[in-house]
Amino acid sequence: MKKLRKTLIILFAIAFLCNSCTWPRDDGNMPYEPDTPAPDPHDGIFVSEHGTMTFNGDGKTIVISFDEELSQLTGLPSGEQTGTYVFLSGNLPPNGSVDVRYDVAHELEITIGDQRVVVDVGIASEDGSTATVGTDMVTPERIPLLIHEDHKFFSIIFEKE
Repeated sequence: MKKLRKTLIILFAIAFLCNSCTWPRDDGNMPYEPDTPAPDPHDGIFVSEHGTMTFNGDGKTIVISFDEELSQLTGLPSGEQTGTYVFLSGNLPPNGSVDVRYDVAHELEITIGDQRVVVDVGIASEDGSTATVGTDMVTPERIPLLIHEDHKFFSIIFEKE
């Protein structure tokens, strides 16, 4: 009985420690490297063959101008549209996607009016069979949108003008 009680106490202690390690943080700007400052928000015009994304440096406002093809792929309206954006972590159980700084983002959420669309970020292989995702895909100079279509990947890379 004493041994069982001791074992239960140890198991509860381990469960508590494991749970406290995975407790969600209030700060959505989790650093890639501990104790590193967050990068400055994007500022300026980012251009691709399918349109532009303009950031004003406030970390939330975006003006997009997508052509018809990119609009259909993302579900966002074509032409010039003003909205908001946030970079997301991707699915992190048990809480799902959370706001993160762009250098660790796996997704970009753009909201135009009442339309909210989440697009993966990453770079597709040349044959489209695989894609690279993870930290440092989005940089101060590049935002690669990763599109999935018919079991293939392709990237639309927006580069700072």
